[in-house]
Amino acid sequence: MAGVDLSLFDLTGRRAVVTGASRGIGRVIAEALAAAGADVAVTARDERALNETVAAIEALGRRGVAVAADVRDVVAAQIAIDQAAAALGGVDILVNNAGIEEVRPSLEVDEALWDRILDTNLKGAFFCAQAAARRMKADGVAGSIINMCSLTSEVGVPTATPYGSSKSGLLGMTRALSAEWAPLGIRVNAIAPGYFRTAMTEVFYSNAAWEAAMQAKIPLQRFGRLDDLKGVAIFLASTASGYVTGQCLAVDGGYLAAI
Repeated sequence: MAGVDLSLFDLTGRRAVVTGASRGIGRVIAEALAAAGADVAVTARDERALNETVAAIEALGRRGVAVAADVRDVVAAQIAIDQAAAALGGVDILVNNAGIEEVRPSLEVDEALWDRILDTNLKGAFFCAQAAARRMKADGVAGSIINMCSLTSEVGVPTATPYGSSKSGLLGMTRALSAEWAPLGIRVNAIAPGYFRTAMTEVFYSNAAWEAAMQAKIPLQRFGRLDDLKGVAIFLASTASGYVTGQCLAVDGGYLAAI
């Protein structure tokens, strides 16, 4: 039997842009793509933290570029994608990771909170994808766009209505864009992380009773570790997933399969 062709996962020569890459999941994915050979441009609001991510990318021997931007500002977000692509000489991979959450009972959600979450998680992701796809099309690149969905793309979670709405919309967007952009050679997929402890989700883990009850619902009996997301990101960004588009891969320890 022939051996596995590991070159399928090699990202050498690829140019990636990762939004929301100043910390947490975005930073880990940016570093994973760099470790697989890609040059990586990172965007977020915090320029100082972005520079730390760039330093980590460069320590892996790849080129890193920081472009500060708030994806809620459509013009600024698209300019940031254009600047990142110009700095790298093009874009082959976009990871739409920028996202925010705020726990609040739905009867207390106001328009400002709704707009802040939807504008970041859904509108920002669309217009970043649009800017990247325009560059991919112009360059004739067979690109890969990866959207960061959530378990709330599939199930309802109390006190997370704006967030769940944004992530459900992001899943629908993933499917629609995958169908529309397939003729351009652009694949669009998503990752749905399960329960991972990050700065954004820390509020949940401060509740010991919630933590114990939730962990008991996960078949693998543990919460996600950030390293658990590296392999799936490299897979979806690489030619190893060349015939995969319109899919959402849950990295959740079996949670969705068991409910």
